[in-house]
Amino acid sequence: MFLRVALITFSLFTLFSCQKEAVDPLQAALSADDPAIKKVMNNPEAHEVQIALSVVDYSAPSLAFKEYEFQVNDSVYFYPASTVKFPMAVITLEQLDDNGFINLDATITVNGDSISSSSRKDIRDIFAVSSNEAYNRLYEYLGNDFVNDRMHEVGLNNFRLAHRLSTPNAAASITKGLIFQGSGEDELFEGEGYQMQPLQPLNLQKINKGVGYYKNDTLVNDPMSFALKNYYPISSMHGTMKRVIFPEYFSTDEQFNLSAELHQFLMESMQLLPHEAGYAKPEYYDSYVKFFMFGDSEADMPEDISILNKVGYAYGYLTDCAYILDHTNEVAFILTATVHVNENGIYNDNNYQYDETGIPFLAALGRQIHQQLLKSKQ
Repeated sequence: MFLRVALITFSLFTLFSCQKEAVDPLQAALSADDPAIKKVMNNPEAHEVQIALSVVDYSAPSLAFKEYEFQVNDSVYFYPASTVKFPMAVITLEQLDDNGFINLDATITVNGDSISSSSRKDIRDIFAVSSNEAYNRLYEYLGNDFVNDRMHEVGLNNFRLAHRLSTPNAAASITKGLIFQGSGEDELFEGEGYQMQPLQPLNLQKINKGVGYYKNDTLVNDPMSFALKNYYPISSMHGTMKRVIFPEYFSTDEQFNLSAELHQFLMESMQLLPHEAGYAKPEYYDSYVKFFMFGDSEADMPEDISILNKVGYAYGYLTDCAYILDHTNEVAFILTATVHVNENGIYNDNNYQYDETGIPFLAALGRQIHQQLLKSKQ
C-alpha cells in the first residue's frame, strides 16, 4: 500500500481520468439525509463546525484543486488537541535531516529520563495511535519557538504551539533536550534544552468557553480560558497536509524541506494502521485514529482506500485532517473538519459526546463526500 500511495501521488495526471463536480460535494454532504449529519447540522453553530475540502482537479492542465469550505474562520478558536503532533513530526524530520543525522533507529533519550525510544518509533506512534509520550519527547527536542518559527517560514502564520500534552508541567518554559545515539561513537547528536519565549495570550473569538470547568477536582463556575493553549486552525492544518502530500504545488520557500527518503517515511507513517505499528487488535482497531469514513466502526478498513491523517480529541473537540485516496475508483481529496460535543458546557469532567455525536458525524461526513465524488465521476 505504501508504494502505491507514493506512485499515485506523483503520477496523478497519467493514472486518473478527468472529473467534474456537478454540485458542491461539501454542501451536498452536509445536506444529506443522514441521522449522524443531521444531528450536528441542526445546530452547526453550537457544534462549532468548521470544514475545508480540496478535491484534486484532474481536468486542469497542471496540479490544481477544487476548494470548498464551511464556516472556516481562523479568528474563531477551537482546541486542536493532538493535531499539533502533525507539524511536530514533520519539522522533527526536517531538523534531523538538516543536522545530517537521519538514523531513524538511533536511540533517543530525553535528558534526565530513563525511557528511551527512536525517531522511527515515535513518529510512527504519533500517527498510528496518537501517542502523547512520543510527541512530548519531540517537544523536548525542538521546543515551541523553533516549531512556531518554522511554520511561519513556510507561510502557515496562523499557528501557535504552546505546550506539551497530558503531562505534568505541560507548559514548562524550559525544554530538556534529547540525546540521539546510533550504533557507533560517531553517531551521536545532543540537543540541549533551552529557555523558550514567554507566551502571549491569544486574542481570538470564543477563546473563553463553556460555563465551568474542573480544576483539581473542584468545579469552577466560570468559562474556561484557552488563551494560553495551542492554536492550529483549519486553514493551517489543511495547508500543512497540502504541503506534505503535494509539495510541488508550492514555491520552494513554502515547502517543508524533506529528503525523498524522509518524505517517503512520513507518508508511510501517516497511513499506518495500529496493528501495522505493533498494536494489537481488538483494542487498537483499524480506525482507532481515523475518523473520516470508518471512525464509527471497529471493522477492518478496506485495503483499496488509503487515509493519511492526523486526528485530535480533547475538551469535547474532535478534529481530523486527512488525505483520502480511493485506489479502485480513482478519487482523491483532502478533508479537514472539527466538531465540538460538550452539551453541558463543563470542561475536564470527561462528559463529552464523542461516540454518540462527534465521531459518527465525522465518519458520515467522509462517506458522504466520497459518495458525492463517485457520483460526479459517473
